[in-house]
Amino acid sequence: MTESNSLSTTLGRGTTAGLVGVVVMTAFQRLVEMPLTGRKESYAPADLVMKLSPIRPKRKRDRRRLNYVAHFSVGAAWGAGHAAIAERAGLRGQRAVAAVFGALYVGDVVANTALGLYKPWQWTRQDWVVDVVDKLLLAEATGLVFDGLSSPV
Repeated sequence: MTESNSLSTTLGRGTTAGLVGVVVMTAFQRLVEMPLTGRKESYAPADLVMKLSPIRPKRKRDRRRLNYVAHFSVGAAWGAGHAAIAERAGLRGQRAVAAVFGALYVGDVVANTALGLYKPWQWTRQDWVVDVVDKLLLAEATGLVFDGLSSPV
């Protein structure tokens, strides 16, 4: 295996792509989706960390910081997942985005539901659309950046 195809290089590219993807998703949420829907900031990432660890922020600003760290960590993990799935299956472009989104989105909803953090049976149509669109945008941006980073120069 060459350096350009090593697992660590591939996962590094994926993590970088995921971080860029989460920046794109967050900008879209703040500048477009939340003003249109009136949705308030979600603390789902912080809730996930608090569910899985002993971390319990006492102040609101500390919970918000935890939320941002968790939010960007989840984006980085989606990027690493994208890299692993796309490389293993030999996929690029929209085929990779579709395969990765299907696996990671379903896993996200199932895991968070199993942990008691999501109750998708109570979500409105708007809740579903917002969740899918936001995370699909994350997947699209991540895939685009990953493909760009993986292309030979």
